[in-house]
This record gives sequence, C-alpha cells and structure tokens, in this order.
Amino acid sequence: MIGSVIELTAEQKLELTSRSRSRSLRSEDSRKARLILMLAEGCSYAEIRNSMGCDPGFISRWKKRFEAEGLVGLATRHQGSCRRVLTPKLEARILEWTRRKPSDGSTHWTTRKLARAMGLKHHMLVAEVWKRANLKPQRIKRYMVSDDPDFENKAADVIGLYVNPPQHAAVFCLDEKTAIQALDRLDPVLPLSPGRLERHGFEYYRHGTLSLYAALNTKSGKVIGKTAARHTTEEFVAFLGELVASQKRGREIHVILDNLSTHKTKRVEQFLSDHPNVQLHFTPTYSSWLNQVEIWFGKIERDLIARGIFRSVGDLKRKIMRYIRAHNSNPKPIRWTYTDASNRIH
Repeated sequence: MIGSVIELTAEQKLELTSRSRSRSLRSEDSRKARLILMLAEGCSYAEIRNSMGCDPGFISRWKKRFEAEGLVGLATRHQGSCRRVLTPKLEARILEWTRRKPSDGSTHWTTRKLARAMGLKHHMLVAEVWKRANLKPQRIKRYMVSDDPDFENKAADVIGLYVNPPQHAAVFCLDEKTAIQALDRLDPVLPLSPGRLERHGFEYYRHGTLSLYAALNTKSGKVIGKTAARHTTEEFVAFLGELVASQKRGREIHVILDNLSTHKTKRVEQFLSDHPNVQLHFTPTYSSWLNQVEIWFGKIERDLIARGIFRSVGDLKRKIMRYIRAHNSNPKPIRWTYTDASNRIH
C-alpha cells in the first residue's frame, strides 16, 4: 500500500526534524515526527511499518490528524475512563466481600483480586472503600492471651510494686535475654552517607552465643547486668546473689520475673530460704510485657545487638557491659500511664 505524499512547509519540516532527533521529548512524540517525515518523503506504509515497527492503523491515524490539524494534531489525546460511581450499596457489598476468605485458597484479598471476583471494572473502587474504612487485609497484628486463672491478682501485685512500692525496699525487674549471637560480617560495612543508608553485607560468621541476665531498678532506672555462657538455674541463682550483694545488708528486695522453669527450682527455693529478705513476684503466664526490663531489652536490641558487629563472644560481652555502664551513667526510670479503654468514644 502506497501512502499519498504529505506536503510540508519549511517551518513544519524544521520542527518535525527537531522533534525526531530530540533526546528530551517523549519517545512517542519523536516517533510520530519520524512517521510524518517518512510520509513526506513518499515512503509506503510497508516501508514505514518495517522501519518503525508499527501497524497500518498507527500510520493512518496520525497521518489523518496531521493533514487535518497540522503539528497540533500530533498531540496525544487521552480518551479517559468512564466516571466511577461508588454508591453506598456498592460500598457495603465491597466491605461484606472483604470479610470473606478468597475462594482460591489464599489468605487475604488484594484490590485487584477482589475487583475481579466481584466483577468490578476497576480495582481502585476497592482501594477507595478500604481506605475510607481503614481496612488493610495485607497486614495482621499478633496477640497473646494469658490462660492464667489468677491473672488479675498477679497483675495487680506487679503493678502495685510499680506505682506504690514498699518503703525502704528495692524493686527489681529481672529477666534473661538468651542466645545472643556474636555475629561478625564477612564484608565491610558501607557507612551512612547523604542519600544512602548504612549497608551491611548479607554473609556473616557466627562466633557463638551468650546469655544476658539483667535486673532493672524500677526506682532509679539503673541496670545490673551479667553475661553467662549458659542459661541454667545455677547461673540464675548466682545472679540473684549478685543482686543481693549490691544492696544494703538486710534490705527488703522484691524481684519481678516471669514463669520460666529455671526460676522455680529447688535450688531457687533454697536461695530464698537462705535470704528471707528476698521475695519473688511472678507475672501471669504469657504476660512478660508486664515486666519493665523487657522494655530495656528492646532498647539494647535496637541500639546494639541488631546491627552490632562482634569479632568474638568476648567482644560481644565487652560491648554489652559497656552499653550497660553508659546507660547507668544517666538512667531514667520507666513511667507507665494507663488509659481506661471503656472511656473511649467510637
């Protein structure tokens, strides 16, 4: 098929040539300029198709627009999409479907998957409804329920030590952070720089592990810490001994801790018998969040352990103890606030 020759003015030819060679225009605009220039040179549709890799419809469409409107006709025109109307009825249907499970065996919906299942023309309708209802099917939040029948009494006992501790007594929150890995990166760390995050190599070498015993003084915020190669009852009792030795002789000491088996052995009972001034208070089962030292463990994990580089277990121990000394140079007690959920307005 031979296309009729297009007549170009000098100005049009100059402008089209400039567009066809431009490196700053959209590639589609340069392509249309080359098309018109080839038609002006008398090239056939077949020649243009082989040279530019386009179909006859593309050639015919832009040829007609140029002949009718000149250079203005080469501007891209978007037809746009039909106006989407989100009615209350449709919104209710989307919310109802969202709460169902997909039939394909997957665990949750995506906007596109739900739109296909409901026969909707555009998935953004689903996205709009989810945004308005604050629904995020791709996310989950985990929780744990305590099965302790004496939950309220134990929780009240622990919280009472926080808000109204006995006079002249020391209150400590104690726990173990076990199996801390001494990880050494095999590749050098690329430091933080403007516009770039600190980067760590994926490969690492594991030198070994150790456990950290920590007791947080609820009044001062200071931490007494000790590392151990193993996590045993003997190590726990030895740490209790260090805790007692750090206080005035005969001072009443209250220790809040969880229900780990190493905390309830006969060896621990013997220690308590030998030290009547020490009293243990156990959090309810699956309620370690009541133990304030867990907050401090989260802090040392973020500040040191998660991104730290440790050449050996000894290096890990030194850096942990240095962190504790730095913390104790400016300690701050943890202050809890309570919000009554029954007073919230929905």
